[in-house]
Amino acid sequence: MADFQSIKTKVEDGIALIELNRPDVLNAISRGMVTEIRSAFETFDKHDAVKAIVLTGNEKAFAAGADIDEMMEDDAVTLELLNQFKDWDQLHTIKKPVIGAVSGYCFGGGFELALCCDILFASEKAQFGFPEIKLGVMPGAGGTVKLTKLMGPKNALEWLWLGEPMTAKEAQKHGIINRIVAPELVVEEAMKFARTIADKAPLSLRLIKESVRYAADHSVQDGMQLERKNFYLLFSSEDQKEGMKAFTEKRYPHFKGK
Repeated sequence: MADFQSIKTKVEDGIALIELNRPDVLNAISRGMVTEIRSAFETFDKHDAVKAIVLTGNEKAFAAGADIDEMMEDDAVTLELLNQFKDWDQLHTIKKPVIGAVSGYCFGGGFELALCCDILFASEKAQFGFPEIKLGVMPGAGGTVKLTKLMGPKNALEWLWLGEPMTAKEAQKHGIINRIVAPELVVEEAMKFARTIADKAPLSLRLIKESVRYAADHSVQDGMQLERKNFYLLFSSEDQKEGMKAFTEKRYPHFKGK
């Protein structure tokens, strides 16, 4: 694993933990941090011993937004030449389960990063929002799109136009987060969930994720076609044979991801 400057990583019991690590600026997301997150994600995605990935910040802030100092003097040409969102786009190609553990501030780019996760755990003190309107800009790494898909256009416009924070309870009501837990337990509960699914068939996890994400962006008919293809594909795996054999033998299956 590379020597990162903005994140910390470790692997424990088959679960990779990535911690955002710029506490002096409330984990403000710089371009360098996104590159490091993308690199860590891709490394763990290829690592056979890693079954799931947990992404977190600290109790005060998951990430309070983008690094404004870094962007203040940018113009449209600069951003185009930088290909500002190339690393962000790669975050959506990760095939293994990604679980987010959010506490404290989760604003702007931090909220967009949280929305890259497949499952979200949030502490009772977590706050979510897109305050970009107050800076004369708007989300650019998927915020308007994902919020619209989660809560519908009218609700999304209200939150995006006002730029105000929402509580964990409000975020859960709109289907943004899965579970609310005590601040001191948010990482522990995310890791526990990751360990639970780590025992499942790796290929099934991967193809279920692919099917669900595809269904979110396509018609029911198109989604069902991909689901069917993936269903058939799993019947060519060793894990399918092992899973069904274990079921008939009334024992726990031992999946290998093959």
